[in-house]
Amino acid sequence: MSPTMVRLVSLTRREVSRFMKIPRQTLGAPLLETFLYISVFGAALGSRVGDLDGYSYVVFVIPGLIMMAFAINAFTNNASSILQQKFQRAIDDQLSSPASPGQLLLAFTLGGFFRGLLISMITFAVASLLVDLPVKHLYILFPALFLVGWFFAQLGVFVGVRAEQFDDVSFAQTFILQPLIFLGGVFYSASLLPEPYQTLTQFNPVYYMISLVRYGFLGIADISVWLCLAALTAAAGALTLVNYRMFKSGYKLRS
Repeated sequence: MSPTMVRLVSLTRREVSRFMKIPRQTLGAPLLETFLYISVFGAALGSRVGDLDGYSYVVFVIPGLIMMAFAINAFTNNASSILQQKFQRAIDDQLSSPASPGQLLLAFTLGGFFRGLLISMITFAVASLLVDLPVKHLYILFPALFLVGWFFAQLGVFVGVRAEQFDDVSFAQTFILQPLIFLGGVFYSASLLPEPYQTLTQFNPVYYMISLVRYGFLGIADISVWLCLAALTAAAGALTLVNYRMFKSGYKLRS
């Protein structure tokens, strides 16, 4: 293995080991959340709402829950990890190490990405045990989930680098990320909304991500999945470039 790969693997392993040391928070909490969501929306609301686009309500919302688990965990892991290392000044050692800015960025990104992937897989496994969840279009589902995880992992890096205190991360998650996710169509179909709310939903970027993932599972989408894939690829690439430039310049990273 080349020295470059050794550095990248070591840095990534460090990030993965960090969140795997807290399995109750990493694994237990998502399992409980998934069970509660499916129980509440399936048992309590499903019978009242009925079918949506040919599927029972609980099946309709599960793709959004899987995407939400991937997004929130990828974002939270990276934002908190980078901010914590900034406070401890551990980031200084990494910036002065032989690792390049690109390797550091990739290691942080993969840490959050793997955590989000793990939680989304657990969510999928638990949901599949409780309901019959179809998977219609793997060729769309795989790249969609990859791009969603990559985008929110990069967004976590971006917020973590710019944040100066933990309240900044909490603010971004509570007042920006979660409202975008919950108002993006996780628990409802945008086509059912009256105007102007249906039009306003289309300005929410998470709406297009949820549409992609839902199409991968259920084969239903309100908009062009190819346009969504192209837009998400461009957004993820642009955010990656911004983060790389911050790591290269040491913006808000060097003391």
